[in-house]
Parts: sequence; C-alpha cells; structure tokens
Amino acid sequence: MSMTDDNREDERATPARKLGENPEEGEPERQPEAPSTAVARYDPLQRYLSEIRRYALLSREEEHDLGVRYKETRDIEAAYRLVTANLRLVVMIARQYQRAFRNLLDLVQEGNIGLMEAVKNFDPYRGVRFPSYAVWWIRAYVIRYVMNNWRMVKIGTTQAQRKLFFNLQKEKERLEAEGFWPGPKLLAQRLDVKESEVVEMEQRLSARDLSVDAPLEAGEEGTMLDFLASGGGTVEDEVATAESRELIARKVREFGETLAGKDRVIFDQRLMAEEPLTLQEIGDRYHISRERVRQIEERIKKKLKAYLLSVSPDLGDAVVDIIR
Repeated sequence: MSMTDDNREDERATPARKLGENPEEGEPERQPEAPSTAVARYDPLQRYLSEIRRYALLSREEEHDLGVRYKETRDIEAAYRLVTANLRLVVMIARQYQRAFRNLLDLVQEGNIGLMEAVKNFDPYRGVRFPSYAVWWIRAYVIRYVMNNWRMVKIGTTQAQRKLFFNLQKEKERLEAEGFWPGPKLLAQRLDVKESEVVEMEQRLSARDLSVDAPLEAGEEGTMLDFLASGGGTVEDEVATAESRELIARKVREFGETLAGKDRVIFDQRLMAEEPLTLQEIGDRYHISRERVRQIEERIKKKLKAYLLSVSPDLGDAVVDIIR
C-alpha cells in the first residue's frame, strides 16, 4: 500500500475517534449496561439435598465403632457422624409420605429429630445395623407430624385410624385395579379393621375444615357460631349436678364408715386419697401381694357401687362414671 493510501486511512479513522471522545459533536458514547437486578430462584430443597451429599456413608464396622463410642462416652462427634451419614435415609423415608403432606422439608425436619432419637437409644451390641434401627424412629416422627398437622382437627389418634389414614386410598386403588368395587366391607377385610372405622375415616377425609367465624354467605354478618349450642348447661342443670355430687360424696363417706381393717385402709389410702399409696406399699404393710391388694380394691369398688345404687337408684350413670 502507498503512503498516500495510508494517509487517507488515517484521515477516515480520526473523525470516528473524535466522534466517540466528544459526544456533543455526534452520537454519545455507548455506556456499559447496568447489572441485572433479577433475583435468581432459590430452591431450599435442592440446596439441602446437595449439602447432605457431602457426607460419606458409613460401613458396618464404622457404624459399630461410632455407636460404641457414643454409648460408652457420649462422644458428640460420634453422634454427629452417625446423624450426618444417614440424612439421605431421612429424605428417602420422608418422600414416602409426601403425598399426604406436601412440604417435604417439614417432613425431613421431623425425620431428622427421629434420627437423633435413634442415635440416643441405639445399642451397638445387639448386632443390628444403625440404619435398620433408625428407620423406625424416623418413620414414627414423620407419621406423628403428618397426623398432627394434616388437619386442624386430629383424625388419627389410634393405631387403626393411622393405618386407615395412610393405606385407605392405596387399598381402594388396588381393589379397583383388580376389578373389585372398594366398598367399606371389603376394605375393612383387607385392612383388618372394623367396617365402621372405614366409614368414619372416609367421612373424615372427604369433609373439609370449616371456620365457625366465617360468614354463612358472602355479605352477611351471621356466622356458624351464632347457631351452635352453648357448651354450658342451664342454671337448673348446674344446680342438679351440684346436688348430685354432694349426695354422692355424703353417701361415699357413709359407706367408708362401714369398712374396717384392710378394706378401710385401701378405701381411704387408695380410692379417696389425693395422693394414693401404691399397691406395693399397701401390700408391704399387710404382707400380701400387689395382686391381692388389687383384688380387694376391686371388691370394694363393686360394694360401693351397689351401696350407692341401693340408696339412690336414680343416680345411675353418675355412679358408673365415678367408679371405674
């Protein structure tokens, strides 16, 4: 290229440089873009799962050694290793109950509490691996949490109800897949519970919680609470109840006057005392067995019930409620 051509190239380039240096003579110089203010989506569950993957699993020998260290010396570091190595086990169990309770992290949290309880109670000398033992504690805590928080009103307070809560829908689907109609009778047979319990659980699961303070209809001030019966009885009922209690108390004292010896001591110290003696304490006093004391106590209760009904037959249910 000739010198003339080089000078022409420089002349064409110079105005372009000046144009960028002096905005008043042309387009303003492009400014760097401001950093984005968008918030990245944060997933606490995935973050937790990635964190617990950092902890290595334990071999049978390592579990045994750590279990012995904690049982013998209460070494917190040994307990920490047992817990962290089994955090993935908690997640696996919690996922089994995610269908009943959507928030998996809450289930994991309760399962972790059960895991720590398992460490506290683990006996390494029984020859059972720690995860096999811990799974029962983890599941117990997860189930308790689901049952207590699935509804405002608890619906699974017995073992049969807990079985129905978790298995009723699955058994229905299994029967339908086999071509059977999942009626209460067949479900009760499959789940080994009473038919009435199946019906009751179906009603509870299908019903939704209602607020007694919510308006009956939109725009109205009346609530369900306005139509519910008062929990307290009438003045007449309260007076009658007080008189019945006073009558029973007087007759019970009169019955006590008819007893003597061991019967009187058991009546006074077991049935009437605010801080009753134990069966063993009374048995030691009279050199008899605990079972013999219990038999005497039952006999006194039957005599007391018969006495109260004989002097006032209309007490009826009140006597039965008092004497169990």
